[in-house]
Amino acid sequence: MLEIVFTDGRIGAKAVKIFGLAEGAKFNSAALHSDELALVKKAISQACFNGKKGTFIEVFGAQGKIIVAGLGEKPDALGLQELGGSLVKKLFKDCVACYYVENIKGCKLSPEEIAHNVAFGLMIGSYRFDKYFTRKKQEDYPSLEQVIFKVKNSAKVSEDFRDFAALGNAVRYGRDLCNEPSNYLTPEVFAADIKRLEYLGLEVEVLGKKELEEEEFGLLLAVAQGSVLEPKVAVIRWRGKPEQEEYDCGLVGKGVTFDAGGISIKPSNGMWDMKRDMTGAAVVVASLKALALQKASVNVVGIVGLVENMPDGGAIRPGDVVTSMSGQTVEILNTDAEGRLVLADCMWYLQKNYNVRKLADIATLTGATMRALGSEYAGLFTNNDKLAAHLIKAGEETGEKLWRLPLSKDYDQQMDSEIADIRNISTNPNAGGSTAACFLQRFLKVKHLPWAHLDIAGVDDETKGKPLCPKGATAFGIRLLNKFIRG
Repeated sequence: MLEIVFTDGRIGAKAVKIFGLAEGAKFNSAALHSDELALVKKAISQACFNGKKGTFIEVFGAQGKIIVAGLGEKPDALGLQELGGSLVKKLFKDCVACYYVENIKGCKLSPEEIAHNVAFGLMIGSYRFDKYFTRKKQEDYPSLEQVIFKVKNSAKVSEDFRDFAALGNAVRYGRDLCNEPSNYLTPEVFAADIKRLEYLGLEVEVLGKKELEEEEFGLLLAVAQGSVLEPKVAVIRWRGKPEQEEYDCGLVGKGVTFDAGGISIKPSNGMWDMKRDMTGAAVVVASLKALALQKASVNVVGIVGLVENMPDGGAIRPGDVVTSMSGQTVEILNTDAEGRLVLADCMWYLQKNYNVRKLADIATLTGATMRALGSEYAGLFTNNDKLAAHLIKAGEETGEKLWRLPLSKDYDQQMDSEIADIRNISTNPNAGGSTAACFLQRFLKVKHLPWAHLDIAGVDDETKGKPLCPKGATAFGIRLLNKFIRG
């Protein structure tokens, strides 16, 4: 992984020199020799470079390569993180680079905060998933090994970067989980990997099939019964305030390690991407890992249901009625609406066993939400306006944006079954995101418990590549939840 270093000492001559320039500002830096400074100013003038966000100018002088990065008019934390991610491509064939941290015109952040955010962007923007390549050429791999940040009080800046580094580690871990193929990341392997995180001080309990039957995970077991792989449920606890009995937040993640749709089988085109139907679980686990690494002063409990949804002679059928842990009966109209079944039992188990102040579930749940919001926003459904405001604000600050969609009695009534308490899909083909959320809402033990459902079906995969996320899994929600939980 890319090494990040903060120093106020001398910088080696081979390091690429990087400077930020706000839009409309004049370039000047005491870190450059007079001949280098003149060369850079001349290049800026000739290129009519004005510091517009996302633009760069590269200068090659006798003493090495210099990059000036445009920061825009009023650079903020997210913009600086995106700058860090963009620098990954600019430095692809360079081994070492140094970012000279200076005050920026129009920026309210301190030099220390500037360094932290650019460095964090480099951490998550340099993520790659290369483990299964065997014939890739050496030149196709990045040469960049180290980025140095020239700052004052480097020891303090380095120490204060700990929380950023922890979050970056968690984001990369979450993406690794989501990019793994389903034949490697089975429910058993996933559960074992979660159990391994106990070394961080997390408390992990893994429930196997026998325990799930004893606890009456009826819906989750119904989803799993078409697969030869046994289901697992993992409960992860972080107690950063051990003197406090209750939990500040409960997190629930959908962990369908492969979703073929069951008897209601999916079309073959695009089915390969159903290895990522466990993204919600990865986000929950990675979020708990981040809190543990940060030694956050909060109590959070997470639960993830790990299953495969496969077609088989023993699979649940459309028309079957299954009893949930809550005691409510569910008519299965479509076996491909399985994620809500897994979440429902997990939500009930968490509420039954832990006193949580608020609850959030996260899942790649519906194509309807994806079609409504595309790949720019995740869907937010909640019964609490204050909770909605806090989550939306966290999303704006981290770049993991949420858009609130409606819950109403009209949508809820569409989930009534003629032969059971509830059915798992509405017969109305429209508003599938809202009706799915209404299904989940019926599994709140206390009706007014602040609860949010995050549908990340459209934002779990990056197809083009962005500064903070290359192509592949995004693990959307880890940064958002960390900001939301920690405040």
